[in-house]
Amino acid sequence: MSHWIIAPIVLPALVAAIMVTAFRGQLAAQRLLSLAAILGLNGIAWALLAAATQGPEAYFLGDWPAPFGIVLVLDRLSALMVVLLAGLALPVVLYAIGSGWDAKGAHFHPLLQFLLMGIGGAFLTGDAFNLFVFFEVLLIASYGLMIHGGGGARTRAGVQYIAFNLIGSSLFLLALALIYAVTGTLNMADLAVKLPTLPEGDAALLRTAAVLLILVFAIKGALVPLQFWLPGTYANAPGVVAAMFAVMTKIGAYATLRAGTLIFPADLPATGPLLSTLLQPAALVTLALGAAGVLGARTLPRLVAFGAIASMGTAFLAISAFTPQATTAALYYILHSTLATALMFLVADLVTRRRAHAGLDAPAPVAGSGPLAALFLVGAVAMVGMPPLSGFLGKLLVLDALRGQAGLVWSVVLVSSFVMILGFSRAGSLVFWKGGPSPSPAPHEPLALAAAFALLAGLVGLTVFAGPVTDWLAATAETLYAPQGYIAANRLEGGA
Repeated sequence: MSHWIIAPIVLPALVAAIMVTAFRGQLAAQRLLSLAAILGLNGIAWALLAAATQGPEAYFLGDWPAPFGIVLVLDRLSALMVVLLAGLALPVVLYAIGSGWDAKGAHFHPLLQFLLMGIGGAFLTGDAFNLFVFFEVLLIASYGLMIHGGGGARTRAGVQYIAFNLIGSSLFLLALALIYAVTGTLNMADLAVKLPTLPEGDAALLRTAAVLLILVFAIKGALVPLQFWLPGTYANAPGVVAAMFAVMTKIGAYATLRAGTLIFPADLPATGPLLSTLLQPAALVTLALGAAGVLGARTLPRLVAFGAIASMGTAFLAISAFTPQATTAALYYILHSTLATALMFLVADLVTRRRAHAGLDAPAPVAGSGPLAALFLVGAVAMVGMPPLSGFLGKLLVLDALRGQAGLVWSVVLVSSFVMILGFSRAGSLVFWKGGPSPSPAPHEPLALAAAFALLAGLVGLTVFAGPVTDWLAATAETLYAPQGYIAANRLEGGA
């Protein structure tokens, strides 16, 4: 199976290149090729997921051994994230085709494929420097998608987005330079072997590098105090692009989890529980800030954007405990929040296209509001964490994993959930109840609606099969806290 590990990177890269060179300006051909590539990516992702249950496996580009060569590593966590990426990409591309968003710019589908390449590479790489490289690939592609369709507000938000992420890139390079200066390697498995043996004199540099990495991952994951880019970026991006961006913040969560269990575990003498100490307060403030933003949002896309911030606060809160049980809860919540956030961005886009304006400060009728009202209701229930959907189960898992900190943590989670209920209820009543009936018929967009319902079906499936899913995620979490198999897959000493 080793040669297939690189397929989630190579496939979208090749398809994007073919679109740009052979099918430039041919939207119908690009649509067909993009859809076929994403269907193929889904098949490959599920095959990799099945292979990952047999243990970690590495792919050495050019057959150069670690830590000298470029290494891709497939384990349960990376395979899970690739499945999530591919699963989200399918309804997104269907919505783009069905709504006509992809026709509002010349390069939507090539940029989408390059974005899939960057995110897939970030999930699969076993080398910290190549994680930086894939961050830059997805940053370039995401900026192109962000400003797709043009407009002054969108361009201004795109510039802010680029500025914040360039700061993150600079910090990332500085952190990598410090780590390489201390260890002479950037292979993550090799770092796991070498860092425990470093002399005490290098501890300060290592702690500095760890803090810089957390700042980088906080930018990617929209964690306070580095979340400022997200509301404007997601609220001004095309709805279909914002839905795809729902998985991008999870890269920050994934990288934090990988670093905290492999490179800087809690028992590492040089850093100790540094990551947990920094992450938990930031996660609590992020959750509270996101909930307050939901209550005060003046447009539907901005409401969903603040909901995305709150969901990242909940995910990072679980991650910050760095225990197998809490990690299981974090992974389940990451799956849920990605689907719920994407669904709500698509619903927000559908509503905005059927109203006279996007604001929540004045009522306006919504054409064909029946199916949209149902989608909004169910999506809001999922996003705020009300029963019976997966958001409720995910928050229960998080609260149960953190029951030793029931005072402050539980209070913030529960109060924030209540505030979000108020915010989404207010928005729903303004849009669908006080707006009144629309005199105009709804646009005929069956494929776009089907894409939104497909995400809803994913949430329902995650709820119905919560037991088997959490069992699989628990096994995944256990492997993260026993990384000997990951190290051995890189053919490094210390893996046995």
